[in-house]
Amino acid sequence: MSVIETTPSREGLPLLVIPNCVPVMVKAFREFLPEFDGICRVRLFTDTMLDEEVLARRMKGADAVIVVGFHVGDDLLRTMSQTVRCIAFGGTGVDNYVNLEQAKEYGIRICNIVHYGDAAVAEHAIALLMEITRRVGEMNADMHEGVWHPLDGMELYGKTMGIVGFGGIGQWVARIARGFGMNIKVWSRHPHEEAMRELQAASAESIHDLFASSDVVSLHLAYNRNTRGIVTADDLDALRAGSILINTARAELIEAGSLAKRLEKGDIYAGLDVFDREPMPEVDPLRVVPGTILTPHAAWCTDTAVRNAVRQCIDSVRGFYTGEATNVVV
Repeated sequence: MSVIETTPSREGLPLLVIPNCVPVMVKAFREFLPEFDGICRVRLFTDTMLDEEVLARRMKGADAVIVVGFHVGDDLLRTMSQTVRCIAFGGTGVDNYVNLEQAKEYGIRICNIVHYGDAAVAEHAIALLMEITRRVGEMNADMHEGVWHPLDGMELYGKTMGIVGFGGIGQWVARIARGFGMNIKVWSRHPHEEAMRELQAASAESIHDLFASSDVVSLHLAYNRNTRGIVTADDLDALRAGSILINTARAELIEAGSLAKRLEKGDIYAGLDVFDREPMPEVDPLRVVPGTILTPHAAWCTDTAVRNAVRQCIDSVRGFYTGEATNVVV
């Protein structure tokens, strides 16, 4: 762990603390820190610490905090509220990470980031899909071991891509899938009539209908109290043999435990970037069930998306100090 500080001697300036950091974001944060010169002091911790007591100590005396990858529980929020008046989250779905009503009562501004990595996540969803259908990684490993063994693949042309949630990421996935010659079918909680027309997408009556009628289903819903477990075991059972499920959104969208049970049947495939517990525990049924491609919540990790995320965090905090409102949720 290292600590990067700007103008630590100017104690008259307010204090921004970044109490932990994802390694891929450190470079971008360091690049943008000079933008706070004369506005506030900055204290950036470059490790991935998640312990609440340690985080609380690190944030002591801060006026503003950038939160990266940890939940702000009610007790931690209460402690932070002694001095903190702005929390900028380096991610989306902020209401899953902090009690917004409690933050409002404390007079704390809450900011999030939006559409920072739509293309990145969509491309990763397609990468998971391509690994399942064309098995490039598997053949590459064989080739490096001296094994010449072409593997059967699955052609996507003419297949149906079912998309659950049709915001920025879902629409990007649809555009790529259309490029493959796939048919698009959508279930969404919000109307997106112009995008539906543009992408010649059909509308599914229900999530169950989408699962039953698609060759590939990709999840792109925001996770909140209304969408938790929205994909049920019955929906998963509706998948036809040979179907593929892609999830780069949130694991909690799927009814707890139901995906592993469905995969145990061995007749469908799944490409997963998100899990109920992260990092994924060593003992987890999804590690051993057949037909899975797993990645460690990496869909957002591109140079452009990381820079966009950090840029929005910086702008949110600068706006707080300069009297502007950028990506304010509360």
